[in-house]
Amino acid sequence: MNFAKVINRKNTNSVKWDYFQEDLLPLWVADMDFRSPKEVIKALDKRVKHGIFGYTFPQESYYEAVINWMKKRHNWQIKKDWIIRTPGIVTALNMIVQVFTKENDSVLIQRPVYTPFSEAIINNNRKLVNSPLILNNNHYEIDFDDFENKIINEKVKLFIMCSPHNPVGRVWTKDELIKMGNICLKHNVLMVVDEIHHDIVFKKYEHLPFASLSEEFSLNCITCTAPSKTFNIAGLKISNIIIENEYLRKQFNDYLEKISLQSSNLLALTACEAAYNFGAKWLDELINYIYENKKFVVKFINDNLPMIKVIDSEATYLLWLDFRSLGMDNDKLSEFINKEAKLLLNNGYEYGEEGSGFLRLNIGCPRSILEEALIRLDNAIKKHFH
Repeated sequence: MNFAKVINRKNTNSVKWDYFQEDLLPLWVADMDFRSPKEVIKALDKRVKHGIFGYTFPQESYYEAVINWMKKRHNWQIKKDWIIRTPGIVTALNMIVQVFTKENDSVLIQRPVYTPFSEAIINNNRKLVNSPLILNNNHYEIDFDDFENKIINEKVKLFIMCSPHNPVGRVWTKDELIKMGNICLKHNVLMVVDEIHHDIVFKKYEHLPFASLSEEFSLNCITCTAPSKTFNIAGLKISNIIIENEYLRKQFNDYLEKISLQSSNLLALTACEAAYNFGAKWLDELINYIYENKKFVVKFINDNLPMIKVIDSEATYLLWLDFRSLGMDNDKLSEFINKEAKLLLNNGYEYGEEGSGFLRLNIGCPRSILEEALIRLDNAIKKHFH
């Protein structure tokens, strides 16, 4: 796979490239500028050439592909019955909040965190409870005392965890996962674990599926997975929600039936199965390329822009950058990045007030695009602070 090849995505109805004005270089929304594995494209091509796109259902081979992927890549043994398909994890999170909590119930998150977590809570009239992550020596940590106190004091019913964490790039350790899991069991808090970034983890680190750690945890947990970030097929809208607990699974399935959301997109099923069956080598190469991209960004910023700090990521193709030393408020920083640097990045404050002064950079692109972005940033900062 030639990840260095620049593919023109303009005028393809791309949210990343076509949603905002043309002169901004977009390194924001979490999709990559790489073609999916050729086996995925081939499988889709074959399906399209058949020419009939009627109602479909997943065959046994689909479930086997998902089960085998979780076993081989994550050492997690799941069963066919546990797998429920939804059109994306964000949709699933909103449904989970509706099914397993009532209006005004408290739902806990750890900010700064993926924006749709907050939206799923607020838009469904639940109470958002935040136990912020602590930035300690360029490394984010969990404040376990605050975490447990918030659960007790706010009578939290549901905890939505991001693992690996978007945007800060943490891969939670076994010890951290067990501590959070035990606190939630102790206080009868249902855990929802968004593991969408679980496949893109750098060497030295290992993603542990939370539900794989113990039977007790698995029975108190809903795991959200998808091939979308891994294989750059987010637009096909497919996710696999994994629930071992039969009672929880029935509640969720009943809700899907109630809103008639049990059918799947034919091309999404085709792509997911092909990706999990044949995409492993492509993914290994992708992880290496993204890791080198990360090193490139860190070196460039350390050499040229030491006033900006890169939070050392352990996973994902997203980097969390600390611009606070520039002394700009959120509006000024956003305006500076857009108007002077001519870049489109994600504003940190959107992930919660703890993200004020930060920006999220998507490094899932050819290095030449990344280099152009960093040069634009370097020139803008030198000109602005001259």
